[in-house]
Formats: sequence, C-alpha cells, structure tokens
Amino acid sequence: MKKTLLILLAFTAIILCTVSCGNSSPDEKADLIIKNGVVATVDTFGVFYEAVAVKGDKILFVGSNKEIEKYTGDSTKIIDVKGRFVMPGFFDSHAHFLGIGMAKINLDLREAENWDEVIYLVASAAEKAKPGDWIIGRGWHQEKWDPKPMPNVNGYPYHTVLSQATPGNPVLLKHASGHALLANAKAMQLAGITNETPDPRGGEIVHDSLGNITGVFKEDAMDLILRAYNRYLKERPKEKELEEKIKAYQLANEECISKGITSLEDAGSTFEEIDLMKKLIDEGKINVRLSVMIGEKNKNLEKHIKDYKILGYANNHLTVRAIKKYMDGALGSRGAWMLSPYNDVPATSGLNVTPLSDIRKSARIALENGFQLCTHAIGDKANRIILNIYESEFKKHPDKKDLRWRVEHAQHVSPKDQPRFAKLGVIAAMQGIHCTSDAVFVEKRLGKWRAKNESYAWRSLLDLGTVICNGTDAPVEDVNPIPNFYASVTRKTKEGWTFYPEQKMTREEALKSYTINSAYATFEENIKGTLTPGKLADMVVLSKNILKVPEDEIPKTKVLYTIIGGKVVYKKNKN
Repeated sequence: MKKTLLILLAFTAIILCTVSCGNSSPDEKADLIIKNGVVATVDTFGVFYEAVAVKGDKILFVGSNKEIEKYTGDSTKIIDVKGRFVMPGFFDSHAHFLGIGMAKINLDLREAENWDEVIYLVASAAEKAKPGDWIIGRGWHQEKWDPKPMPNVNGYPYHTVLSQATPGNPVLLKHASGHALLANAKAMQLAGITNETPDPRGGEIVHDSLGNITGVFKEDAMDLILRAYNRYLKERPKEKELEEKIKAYQLANEECISKGITSLEDAGSTFEEIDLMKKLIDEGKINVRLSVMIGEKNKNLEKHIKDYKILGYANNHLTVRAIKKYMDGALGSRGAWMLSPYNDVPATSGLNVTPLSDIRKSARIALENGFQLCTHAIGDKANRIILNIYESEFKKHPDKKDLRWRVEHAQHVSPKDQPRFAKLGVIAAMQGIHCTSDAVFVEKRLGKWRAKNESYAWRSLLDLGTVICNGTDAPVEDVNPIPNFYASVTRKTKEGWTFYPEQKMTREEALKSYTINSAYATFEENIKGTLTPGKLADMVVLSKNILKVPEDEIPKTKVLYTIIGGKVVYKKNKN
C-alpha cells in the first residue's frame, strides 16, 4: 500500500512538472537561473534537464537552456554551472544538529587509530585547560584501534593510563555511537563511583574479572558521569552555556550547508533547545531547514507538547511534529538488544534502555496529539518489539491514518519482521554509512548468518515496499552526504572489501532516500525533495554526476553550490 502511494505521488509530480514546464507564463521573470547543468529532478529518472528557473523561494521552471531564456529579466541572476550536476538539496533524515556543532568545539576522536593516540589528544587538551575544567571528546571506537589496548575487557581499555595523564581534569569521552563513554579517575571521583556502585536499570558499569571498574560506562550508566558533568555546567555563568550553544548551532549550520545539506531532521532536542533554534532562525543565523524530534520525558511531553507542534515556521525553516524514544543501544558497545546472545560475548544479548511501559505511553501521547513516534531500535529484538508496540497501538486506533511512524536505524531486523515495515506503513530511517563503518565488527558480534540475513537489509526492505530515508546520524559519522551515498550504493568499506553486496541500493534509490523519501518521512513531500515547479528552490550543484560516474569516482565529488529558498548560501572557493 505504501509503495503504491509513493508511485502515485511520483506520477502526480511528473504530471505537475510536465504541465508547469509547458505552461509557465513567459511574463514571469526569474530571480535566479541555473543553466548549462545536468539537472536530475528526482521526479523521474533517465531524463536530465539543462536549466532551472527560480522565482522567489520556489522553482518556476525546469527545462532546456533555450526554453529558460524566456524567463530571463533585467534583474535575473544567472549561474552557469558548466555541465555540473544539479539535484534537490540533500535531506539528512537523522542527525543531531547541536552535536554536529559541539563536535567542532570538543575533541574529535573519530580518526584516532589507537588508545595511545586518544590519550595523547586528551593529555594535550588538558595541558591547555584550567585545573578542574572537564575535557570532553567523542568518536573513539575500540573495534577500530590497532593495536588493541592491553589490558582490556572485551576490547575496552582501562582508564589507568588516561587518569595518570590527566590528574587535574575530569575527562568524559563518548563512544562513536554515543552509547558508551570513558571516564578518568577524576570524573569517577566527582561522580562518586566506586567498585561497589551498582549498575542502573538499562545500563552497565564495565568491570574486569576482579570487580575493578575500567572507566567504561554503557547506555544508562553514562548518566552517572553525565550528572557530575552537568553539575559543573550549572556552576558556570548561564551566559557562557548559552554562548557555547549558539556557537555550536552556527558551526553546525556552516558544516551542513558546506556539504550540500538543505534540510535536516534533528533526532532529539529538548523544548529549551527548540526555543533557541527558533530564535536563531528568526535572527537569520540558521539557513538549514530543520525538522525536530522532541527528546523529552513523558511527564514533560504531557505538560508542553500542545505548545510545540510547529509546522512550517519561518517560511518552512522549522517543523516539530515528532517524538524521539530509545528502545536499545548500539551494536558497537554491545548495547543493541538481540534475540540471541552476542557471538563474541555470549553472556549478553544487549540492553533494553527504556521501559516498554514508557514507550507505550509515548505512543499514546503521540496519537492523541497528532505526532509521529520515532524510536531508536538497532537490535533484532528491539525492532521486533517496537513493531509489536506500533502494531498494537495502530489496531487500537483504526481511525488514525497516514501516521508515518518511524524506526530509527533499523540496522538488524529478523527476516520474519522485515515484511512488517511495509505492511504497517512504518518508515525505516536508516544510515548507509553505518553499514560500512560497522562492517569490521558485525560478523564478530552477530555471526555470519545474522550479518547476512539481518544487517542493513536495504534491498530486502525496499523489495518488500518499505520506505527508507537516509542520513548520517552525525556526529556519530561525518554529516557529509557523499560518503554516505557511496556506502549506500556500494557497501564498500575503507579497506576496499564489500559487506554483503546483494543488499545494495541502486543509485536512483539512494538518491530518493536522501531527498524525496526524507521529505515524505517528515510530511513535507509536497514542498521539497524534488525539483518540481512550485516546490521550494532547495538545490545543490555537485562537481560530478553521482548517478553516472564510475563507482569509485563518487567519493571525489565536491559540493560547488548550496541553494536554499533560491538563495546561494554556500559557494565553493576555486582553491
């Protein structure tokens, strides 16, 4: 049914484009014209146009260079893209906008090749910091280190050497997935953590075989350290915290537009953060169009959700109509909730991090207030149970139609559950780059059968009629769409081998997942996602035609222009 709906939407868009392209009034003069391009509208594939005309913030006409001439006026700005590729702006359907900016402010550990390098980076930062200041970083991943730290517990290092290198500063280093952290002795002391501290519900304090804490905290156990850090933040002047957040949002905006992202779905922000985003949009400090999932506890949702349904605010720069919840953790930290134990650590099957009663209550709040529910589920058990909850709630409310509830990540799904996405009309909000980033340890965690039949099953889900929208989960991964698109169509790792290529997307499917499908996933397919006359003039000009160039040329593609609402917000320097 969902597949049929998408076909009808696409057919309608083609008709609209045909009518508009043929019957636009020649008396209307464009404010902006892009000519000499290879234009992919995403309304249909196999046909490329040469030019796009923009009036105000909307697409006026798409056609040939000759046809576009009649829309040229005395004040029309013309950009000759000299044969470059023009497409709808990328729409990252799952990222953390504030986190993207904070990653620019704090230590970025994604490129650290081993534990020694992490220690060096943190120690260098501590030398520049005042005594007592927290050192914050993110991006380490124990499975990607060479050599492995010794000693270790299931690959995780001990805090000992880190603590010796940073005696005067508490250190908090988040795992690349965001589902575990490393703390040094000073941070654990401030948090009151000892060998005897019990695991909280939905979390784990990692100990060695003698019962000694290693400094690694998984899932909800991270809160024990985060609470100590938050106390430190509250002691700072309120103005400093606000100043840092504003800077982070502006850095995130710059990062996104420089990489061709015109829209982004923020995967969980507080009411206070939404207010700040709204203010910065009003002040013209955020160009990217944001859709935001609310990341608040149920008691806060019940109090304030009616005040935060925001549709198309500030000329479609802010929409809030979704709630974010978490079913489990991440595979890299063995927090993904699995139906069977992990192959490499059979003592665990992962974690359920939010009580199911809380998620059911969130579902009811969403239904009562016309919101989407977007639930993080990575493991096969987490996916099965969230689909069970969705199905149960849908049956209780047969009058509620076109809900477009989502499963965020949907990374490991049992073949028995894969058909349920399309059957229930549930969107799989997946991230292509997670497949190739995680590939080095998936078989180790799950074994070959689950890796082959369950992991990042794009082809299986698409063939069953599932709508997949694409994103990066930044700052877990780089927000850059080009490596993500490449991962989606090749499943090729940095090392050059391919992770179960039979599950690849076609290039057309990957482009749709990053444009019109992402717009559909936020109920915005009528205003964005394709270069259709009447839709918002959100476009990106790329140096290469990513639909046609040889496969290994895709990663070399550069963003030349980013255009939002008919305005050039980014232009690459020639150098």
